[in-house]
Amino acid sequence: MAKRRINILYGSQTGTAQEVAERIWRESKRFYFQGPVRAMDDYPVSELIYEAVVVFICSTTGQGEEPDNMKKFWKFLLRRNLPANSLKGMRFAVLGLGDSSYAEFNYAAKKLYRRLLQLGAEPFMELGLADDQHDLGADAVVDPWTVDLWTKLSNIFPLPEGVKPLDRDSVTLPRWNVSLAHTNELGTKQPSSARRELTEPKVINSVRQEFNQNNPCHVIVLKNTRTTAPLHFQDVRLIQLSAPELQYYPGDVLMVCPHNASERVDEFFELLSHGSDERLKDPDAVIQVTQKDADAPVPQALQHPLTLRKCAQQYWDLNTVPRRYFFYLLSRFTTSDLEKEKLIEFTTPEGQEELYNYSNRPRRTILEVLQDFPHATANIPLEYVFELFQPIRPRAFSIASSPQAHKEEVHILVAVVKYQTMLKLPRLGLCSNWLATLTAGMTIPVWVRKGSFTFPSLEETPVIMVGPGTGVAPFRSYIHDRVARGLASNKLLYLFFGCRNKNGDFHCSNEWLTLEHEQHLSLFCAFSRDQESKVYVQHVIKEQALLLWSLMKSEAWIFLAGNSNLPSGVREALVDIACRVGELSRDRAEHFVKSLEVSHRFQTETWS
Repeated sequence: MAKRRINILYGSQTGTAQEVAERIWRESKRFYFQGPVRAMDDYPVSELIYEAVVVFICSTTGQGEEPDNMKKFWKFLLRRNLPANSLKGMRFAVLGLGDSSYAEFNYAAKKLYRRLLQLGAEPFMELGLADDQHDLGADAVVDPWTVDLWTKLSNIFPLPEGVKPLDRDSVTLPRWNVSLAHTNELGTKQPSSARRELTEPKVINSVRQEFNQNNPCHVIVLKNTRTTAPLHFQDVRLIQLSAPELQYYPGDVLMVCPHNASERVDEFFELLSHGSDERLKDPDAVIQVTQKDADAPVPQALQHPLTLRKCAQQYWDLNTVPRRYFFYLLSRFTTSDLEKEKLIEFTTPEGQEELYNYSNRPRRTILEVLQDFPHATANIPLEYVFELFQPIRPRAFSIASSPQAHKEEVHILVAVVKYQTMLKLPRLGLCSNWLATLTAGMTIPVWVRKGSFTFPSLEETPVIMVGPGTGVAPFRSYIHDRVARGLASNKLLYLFFGCRNKNGDFHCSNEWLTLEHEQHLSLFCAFSRDQESKVYVQHVIKEQALLLWSLMKSEAWIFLAGNSNLPSGVREALVDIACRVGELSRDRAEHFVKSLEVSHRFQTETWS
């Protein structure tokens, strides 16, 4: 039993791959496996040669790039001096999490799989490629792949005679010890304001700091301006922040970790107030989270005593749609046979469509689920709160400002997410609605990471930018940067912008029209609802076929940012131009556009 060790390593940009890796790690305990679950960059990669079995969970970001917490690991694996048999003694499995609306679908996982083969490692599982575009999401692949994983590992590591895997119905033990702490462990009484941060502001010195989630930069809100007309259906904000310590470049993204709305926090404690665990009824109760297992270290944000209120404000995502493991845990706590039957159904393979219709399709939040299962909610113990409630994940926003034109500032363009489903109350995006409430003078924690766009280094290269709606944000950064450096021309910079109405949601219109008038920019707009027939950016692209074909032939670069439905239409328009104006056959036109993508002369950044 002592030799039953597997390593579970993940590369995760938004937290999804981490969540899947932790789910597999929890289930590994049923089969008596030992071993850590950690980000690839947190693992000492030089020790990989000593590992017998490693399971990799890997997402893809940007233009087929590896996630940030996998970059050092991946760079090490690419070393040319690594012998071809470096990993000869290692068996591995790779599960990729991707989105087929991107051209480089699951590319990071595919690259990792191939490189491990090149280094002599032996796969014991076929490469898993989960697709977020599937009707049931990534779980449509993750679930059967995981079932097969335990079958294969049980063959590699058969249990001793008479020993069976732990029953699925047994309650999984929590990762960490969670207990009440003495109030004086906090040092001084902490205010319960929702604006207090889990991490304190750092003293800035003359040496530039590497800001990250554990060491964010605290920036001050300068302006929070609505860019859409007052009566327009969507609220979009240009948020300007004072950030003298931040360094960034066009194409970079700003990472923001939001707070829960005060209404949701109050709702959370109202639900807990009816529970049987008295320790959860006082929002100002101080808790201590400590390590139980060396394989599951406590995150830095939880390594000091803190109040339940602070956790509810800044750590637990009270707006998320719960995943299957949440329902599994609730089924262990409920005293109602009716609740138990429904909760267990949600955790079975046969019940996934029912779970999808209950949870994912209407975007039912974790608090709404708790309301629907009051007997389970009343029996939640303190020790399991961090198993039920997952941490708030940072959100990424394309930086919309230029370090040259907007000195010591950083700007983001935010569409406030609010929509209706079959549920009575509208669905509200956690981060965008929190950002919309910010007023001048408030301080928020942020950090910068490299975005997926890489703009051309040669200044005479023509650049075609397609950015409908808030997709225009990274191009605002790039265009203003070129203007500030005296390198902008309407023969080099071409912006295709799309929105519903010229007078409704033409973001930053005065800026674009002024730059066009000053011949810094060639501007082409599609206002889809300003005429009887709808006109989108792909239609305007086709109208400019002669211009675009001449640019595409002359080494122009094309950038596209916007909704995940956008790339197929724009790509088809480019293929159509190559056929009509370039007089290429359909196959050759497809190959031409594909060559632009492969050479990174056609880059996309989309979101669902």
